[in-house]
Amino acid sequence: MSETKLLQPGSTIGIVGGGQLGQMMALSAKYMGFRVGVLDPTPDCPAAQVGDWQIVAEYDDKAAIRQLAERSDVLTYEFENVDADALDSVRDVTQIPQGTDLLRVTQDRINEKTFINKHGIGTAPWRAVNSMDDLRAAVEQIGLPAVLKTTRGGYDGHGQFVLRTQADVEEVAHTTPWDGTGHGLEAGDGVDGEDAHGGFAPSILEGFVDFAYEASVLVSGNGEQYVTFPVVRNVHRNNILHMTIAPAEHAADPNSPLATAARDLALRLAAGFKLAGTLGIELFVLKDGGVLVNELAPRPHNSGHYTIEACSIDQFEAHVRGIAGWPLPEPRLLSPAVMVNVLGQHVAPTRALIGQHPEWFTHDYGKAQVKHDRKMGHITVLTDDTARTAQELEATGCWADLA
Repeated sequence: MSETKLLQPGSTIGIVGGGQLGQMMALSAKYMGFRVGVLDPTPDCPAAQVGDWQIVAEYDDKAAIRQLAERSDVLTYEFENVDADALDSVRDVTQIPQGTDLLRVTQDRINEKTFINKHGIGTAPWRAVNSMDDLRAAVEQIGLPAVLKTTRGGYDGHGQFVLRTQADVEEVAHTTPWDGTGHGLEAGDGVDGEDAHGGFAPSILEGFVDFAYEASVLVSGNGEQYVTFPVVRNVHRNNILHMTIAPAEHAADPNSPLATAARDLALRLAAGFKLAGTLGIELFVLKDGGVLVNELAPRPHNSGHYTIEACSIDQFEAHVRGIAGWPLPEPRLLSPAVMVNVLGQHVAPTRALIGQHPEWFTHDYGKAQVKHDRKMGHITVLTDDTARTAQELEATGCWADLA
């Protein structure tokens, strides 16, 4: 990360990516007096709807990124699949407080696991895999069940294959992107047809973890100062985040062992990156009370949307403060909360019930196309009983397809 200079209101923040995270970044930036430019290939994307101007271009269009940089005082990004080389190429004209080291670590699962482990933080057991022979050897070491993941690309379960039996292991040889052809790889994976590995996608094998539940913690920084948000519990359906419960059980007390362990590892990682902005850290909470890191997200995170209503400062304001070089207050949880995602199939049923639920804080991202399993918005409910509120949300039937 380069040194973060104090940015004054009236300055321009350029955002690479125009989805919902960019939209909520832009809203926070506007409240703080900044102007906002957006680069995204979709005209009138969610972030552009609340920003000042948009450059319509692909994320790897270096000429467009330079144009964005020339019109901005700082650049930030709302997702990890950004061309780090393209960002590095415009350092001569603008600040990039998040830097690109953070991107390069989180874009590659081997780099990510290595970085986490080097900072003394536990993860699931893992091995790098570049061929069927590597895979068989990794299975011998780690055992089954395990999950094979491409090192780059993939989200919400894409680019992953669960291995439960030896037959599953051998099936990998006939499954894209591991079938030896290179087909099915994500753009930017660094694999082009028959590469040095014969088309077998560079991958990582992770052993299964016997966890009690999945959780996450957010950390934000300005390159020198770092603050953390509460530990929250996450519930996934079909590999997509469905619900976040804040705070997680055993973490309501900020001095509890779980909250202390999560805060410690978050601050270690933030310092290791000299973090500017917000970093999402996905966790496994083990049955014995231990904590392992699953994945990192180099930007605000879906599980942190509850902070908009439930915390003294939300993850997006913290992100903007961080990249603007502003000091960061320690976040406080003002109320327990439950956040639930609204996917494409949930838009109609939730809209039909808006008039009956004054307790719902409804967020619609303004996406032009409603698609099945696409994140279209979210709902947050402040509560004194998160278990009851989660049950009440499910009882509406709006999310019955995920049961």
